[in-house]
Amino acid sequence: MTDGGKNEKAAALAAEIMRLAQNSILLNLRFMDPAVMRLAFTPSETTYRVDGNSVFYGDRFVLDRYLADRNQVTRDVLHMIMHCIFRHAFVGGVDPVLWDLACDTAAEHTVSSLGLDFLQTPYAEAQRDALKKLEAEAGALTAEKLYRYFREKNISLEEASKLHTLFSCDDHSAWYNDGAPQEEDEKTGGEKSEDGGAPPPGAGSSEQEGESGEDGTDGGESGGDSDQQPPQTSPKSDIEKEWEEISRSVQMDMETFSKEKGDAAGSLAKQLQEANRDRYDYSAFLRKFAVSGETMKINDDEFDYVFYTYGLRLFGNMPLVEPLEYKEDNRVREFVVAIDTSGSTSGELVRKFLIKTYSIFKSTESFFNHINLHIIQCDCAIQEHVKITTREELDSYINGFTVKGLGGTDFRPVFREVDRLVAEKEFTHLKGIIYFTDGYGTFPEKKPAYETAFVFVRNTFDSPAVPTWAIKVVLEDFDISS
Repeated sequence: MTDGGKNEKAAALAAEIMRLAQNSILLNLRFMDPAVMRLAFTPSETTYRVDGNSVFYGDRFVLDRYLADRNQVTRDVLHMIMHCIFRHAFVGGVDPVLWDLACDTAAEHTVSSLGLDFLQTPYAEAQRDALKKLEAEAGALTAEKLYRYFREKNISLEEASKLHTLFSCDDHSAWYNDGAPQEEDEKTGGEKSEDGGAPPPGAGSSEQEGESGEDGTDGGESGGDSDQQPPQTSPKSDIEKEWEEISRSVQMDMETFSKEKGDAAGSLAKQLQEANRDRYDYSAFLRKFAVSGETMKINDDEFDYVFYTYGLRLFGNMPLVEPLEYKEDNRVREFVVAIDTSGSTSGELVRKFLIKTYSIFKSTESFFNHINLHIIQCDCAIQEHVKITTREELDSYINGFTVKGLGGTDFRPVFREVDRLVAEKEFTHLKGIIYFTDGYGTFPEKKPAYETAFVFVRNTFDSPAVPTWAIKVVLEDFDISS
C-alpha cells in the first residue's frame, strides 16, 4: 500500500474513532448533547486542540491514543468539552504554563468525578493519588484555585512535569492568540515535543520538562503585581457567551441526571454551579452599605457655569452664582464589622479580610473623615469590641491586629450588642453589619432592624445556608487577597 493509501486509511480510522467517542458521550451523558453537538471535529493537527468552535485532531495521534487504551479517546474528547463548558480559554493575564496545567488538572478531575466505566483508563488510575493530594491542599479543584495554588506553592519544574504528564492531552496555544501572554517558549528555555502537545498514554515526562520553566513555576520572582492576581477576564466574546449559555443548559439538565446517577454526577453539577455562579466585586458590594452624608465638596452636578462665567465677564471678578460648597455623597459613616474567630476560621484569612475591607474604607469616595466604626470579634461570645472614629485609629488597629477567641460559633451575641448600641443612640445612621464567617453557627431567629451580610470565603463548593433575611456573599480567597 502506498503512503497515500496508508494516510487515507489512518484518516478514516481516526474519524471513526472520534465519532465513536462522541456517540459514547451522547449515549451515556445525554446532558452533554448541546456541548458535543456545538463542536465540529476536524482532522488538521498533529495533536488535539479545541478553540470553542472545533476540535482539531491528528490522525496518527488519535490512533496512538486509541491503541494505548480504547477508552482514552472518549476521555480526551470529554476533557476538551470540559475546557469549553468551564470557559478555560477565555482568560487573560495568566502564566500560560501554570494556567494550562491548572485547566488540564481541573478537566481531568471533573471527568474522573463521574466515575463511569467507559471513561476509565490506566491514566485515570495513576491520577487518583495526585488528585487526592491536590484536593487536600488546594481545596475545590477548579482551574482558578489550582492556578493560585501552583503560584503560591512555587511548584517545582519536576513536579509540574509530572502533573503535566498525568493530566495533559491537548494543545492550548490557540487560547493565547488574542492578547494573552505568549511567553511559554522563552520561560521554559526548552523545546516542545515535535507535535506541540501531550504524548500518548505511557510516554515519559522528558519531553514535557521544557513546558514548566523556572519563571512559570516561581510566582514571586518578577515582582509585578500581576503575579499575585487571579486570572483576569476580558469583555465576553460571542463564542464565550454561547458557551456560557451551553454550560447553564448542561447544568439544568444535570439536575435530573444527578438524581438518577447519584453523587458522582452531583459532583459535576456542583462544579458547573461554581463555574456559572455570579462573581462578586467585594469593593462594589461594600459600597452598597454606604449612607448619605454631607461633604465639603463642590457639587458639579448642581453648578451652573453659564451664570458663573457671565458674571465674571460682566463684573470682572464678581460671579453671579457662587459654587455650592456641600454635596450629598454616599460614604461609609456608621458601620459594624463582625469577625467570626471560631476555630474553623483561619486567622490569616481573617486578617486578609480586615485589610481588604480597610483598604476599601480608606478610599476617598467611600470613607468619612470622622466615622463610627465598630469592629467586634466573636466566637461563642464577644471577645473584643473596638470603636474606631478616625483613620488614624483604624491604621493603628490594623497594624496591631490579633485574632481573639477560637472557640465555638454563635452569631447572636453580636446582634444583641449592636441592638443595645442602637437603643442607646450610639448609632444614628447605622447601615448594617458585615459578618465574616465560615457560617457554621447559631443565627438570630428574627430579622434585625438593619441590613446584615454574611461573607464567606470558601475552599470547597459548599457554603452554609443563611436566614432568608440576610444577604449571603461568597468570595474566593483571591477576592480578598488582591
